[in-house]
Amino acid sequence: MNAANTWWITASVMIPTLLEILDTSIANVALGHIQGALSAGQDEVTWVLTSYLVANAVVIPMSGWLGRVMGRTRYLLASVVVFTGASMLCGLATSLEALVFFRILQGIGGGGLQPVSQAILLETFPPAQRGLAMAVFAMGAVLGPILGPLLGGYLTDHASWHWIFFINVPVGLVAVLMIHSFVEDPPYLVRRQAGEIIDGVGLALLCVGLGCLQVLLDKGQQEDWFASPAMTALAIVAAVCLASLIIWELRHPNPVVDLRIFADRNFATGNIVMFFGFFAFFGAIVLLPMYLQNLMGYTAWLAGIVLGPSGAIMLLLLPVVGRLTQTMDARLILCFGLLVSGASLVTMAHFTLEIGIGTAMMARNIQAIGIACFFVPLSYLTMAFVPKERMSNASALFNLLRNLGGSFGTAFVTTMLARRAQLHQTHLIEHLSPYDLPFQEAVSQLESLLDSTDVALGAVYRATLRQAAYLAYMDVFFLQALFFFALAGFMWIVRRPNHDGDIPLGH
Repeated sequence: MNAANTWWITASVMIPTLLEILDTSIANVALGHIQGALSAGQDEVTWVLTSYLVANAVVIPMSGWLGRVMGRTRYLLASVVVFTGASMLCGLATSLEALVFFRILQGIGGGGLQPVSQAILLETFPPAQRGLAMAVFAMGAVLGPILGPLLGGYLTDHASWHWIFFINVPVGLVAVLMIHSFVEDPPYLVRRQAGEIIDGVGLALLCVGLGCLQVLLDKGQQEDWFASPAMTALAIVAAVCLASLIIWELRHPNPVVDLRIFADRNFATGNIVMFFGFFAFFGAIVLLPMYLQNLMGYTAWLAGIVLGPSGAIMLLLLPVVGRLTQTMDARLILCFGLLVSGASLVTMAHFTLEIGIGTAMMARNIQAIGIACFFVPLSYLTMAFVPKERMSNASALFNLLRNLGGSFGTAFVTTMLARRAQLHQTHLIEHLSPYDLPFQEAVSQLESLLDSTDVALGAVYRATLRQAAYLAYMDVFFLQALFFFALAGFMWIVRRPNHDGDIPLGH
């Protein structure tokens, strides 16, 4: 395959993939506008996000099987068409119920785009250039969650919330034409044979188990987790279905999701590192803007400015890292990325309530360097020994673990933030006593300025809540850093592949 055709194929699969990843976060900043326009409640409107994530999570692991059933190129085309059409319908929706339904369709269409695109890239580039292929894929996988809120905020403010969906339509149509022109199924792709038994039980267990798990992760903190009977029921159903799925799929001759691939040491270890890496990465993505807006008083746009340069840094570094994997031990690059990511979170854990925008931006930029050195070598190492005919299934599982890591990480940090804030508030309030001299002095000074004891006490209490929240953020930043440091030691289990092919050194 000539180089020009390789890059046309790359562009064909990455355009819709970037759109799909953007849509996982682009609607977040527009929820208030959607709520007002469709007369929805605060709890109801969040289903605009949850419905898409649930549909996405269910489709991702079965995308390899769907590619076998339909043919991978045909499935990719169908996915882009469904995603694009559903995007148009989302923009035209006049009720919350319609919007949620169309978001489910959009999630079904978008679910297969990431794993199928990754599999195609890994097969299109020769083994020695897989690091470069993953650098291209990482530009979408890593930059999408960062650019989504920025683009969503801009379109919502300067046009309307409808345009966060309409913008997908012309780009989606271009993607359809490019895929039709440049992408073909490889000759070694295994198609479903006539008369082959469909794994209906596995399909049902997968849909119910992952659907319940995603709703639990998205709504758990809001419903106080297992204090809610509904959340408890979702957790039980998800656990039973997913445990049954593992047992069933390992015994089925033609499973929807082939879990036997986890017998490969690199693939199994790489997925563990990916899960916990994105667990910590997405936690930091959620935490820093919340810290800046809730405690520092930044506007959404100003918080976006803090995050913006990090996206540019990753965009520049990812191709460089991809090239380095062709000449260096990718494990060294990955370890460096994990340590730098951890160090950036330790820096954030030492923030104060008086930091300047430059300090926040620098910590985020350091993290961008770490993430650029994390995703590319990890993808390369994880897929190094996967045969091409199993690449679609492997990519589906890899992307599922990445998405689940982000969902678990987001749920974890929001829960820990609330719990730690309550703990620190309890300790700090112990000092708000008439017998505590600093408290008396603070109230006395405020009374002289405000001419009211009640107003002075209210000001002290608000300062206490702010301080408790600040301490909670510092705790969670540091806790997330520990995940990266632990992974930096664990990841050495993976084998080092040769740069000339898929043969491990020493074998």
